[in-house]
Amino acid sequence: MMTEPSRDWNVFKQIFADHWPEFKQFRPRYDTRYYDDLVAKMLGCGNPDKMGSIEYRCLHCGQGKHLGSMSCKSSLCLRCAKVYVDHWVSQVSKMLHDGVIYRHIVLTVPDRLRTPFYQHADMLLSAFMKCGVQCLDDFFSTVSGKPLKGGYIVVLQTHGRNGQYNPHLHIIAASGGWDAQAQKWMHLGYLPYPMLHKKWQWHVLEMVRKTLGTAEIDRVVDACYKTYPNGFVANVQKGDVPSRYQSLAIYLAKYVVSPPISLRRIDRYDGQRVTYHYRSHKSERVEQETVDVFIFIGRMIQHTFAKGFKRIRYYGVQATKTFAKIKAMIHAALAKVKGVVHGAIKIIAA
Repeated sequence: MMTEPSRDWNVFKQIFADHWPEFKQFRPRYDTRYYDDLVAKMLGCGNPDKMGSIEYRCLHCGQGKHLGSMSCKSSLCLRCAKVYVDHWVSQVSKMLHDGVIYRHIVLTVPDRLRTPFYQHADMLLSAFMKCGVQCLDDFFSTVSGKPLKGGYIVVLQTHGRNGQYNPHLHIIAASGGWDAQAQKWMHLGYLPYPMLHKKWQWHVLEMVRKTLGTAEIDRVVDACYKTYPNGFVANVQKGDVPSRYQSLAIYLAKYVVSPPISLRRIDRYDGQRVTYHYRSHKSERVEQETVDVFIFIGRMIQHTFAKGFKRIRYYGVQATKTFAKIKAMIHAALAKVKGVVHGAIKIIAA
């Protein structure tokens, strides 16, 4: 159920109500029933006539009649995003192994790969998520000298802070892996990040080359190897990272599963232009940007995913089907590892 709509929410809806039909002529890619349904649900969110409602009374006195409007749950709806974030926080809190040290790793791609990712999202995004896992398994196994099966919660994010298309992965990665041959958990305290940068570059570029398989993408891939001799950016989150899992989930949800723009960041709409603000990664200052309304709608709609696409996935020892099975073995192994405190999930930064 939804609370009373805010002024910001009404402005966001008004932008789409005023310009969606024209926008589809401007960007025919989005002139489909799927996108029409997303917009229609978002515009009807909180409207009891369109989305339905629940009527309830006081259980004690039976007096008073209250009507609660149903939410749309559309992936385009910024108002429903908070519900989605709350659900994810609750879910991820149950999917971390006690005693395991986790790292928050961000894997990015350079600017020149963003256009191919946008144009071929249906082919690349799922492979992109698997590619991050393959890279980290390769990295951890190389560092340890043994084949390890890591544990990863992978979240795909396609927007930067200003709403432009910028695909990257946020990964909650167990710092180590399961050695199946020795039947033990191997914790890795030191990780050489320059090696990770190079491995990530190779894994993602070869994935793109193999998936698209065109002469043009071959030229782009070869140029990326030459332009970035030290590899691609693979950050371990710096700064004050909360140590308890509930805090971690909230911390990540703010950046990871949040929509491309929050409602409070919309400053002005005059019918043709939208002004909004964001905190820039480069300057670390709050910056304001005014764009044509079609550009603004495009920056919002381009981050919606195809129906059924899972932007949060669990791999390795974090995979849903193996989590319970391997949990007991990890706990038994961790009891023998010095320096790892049983019963406390830790997050470490660089």
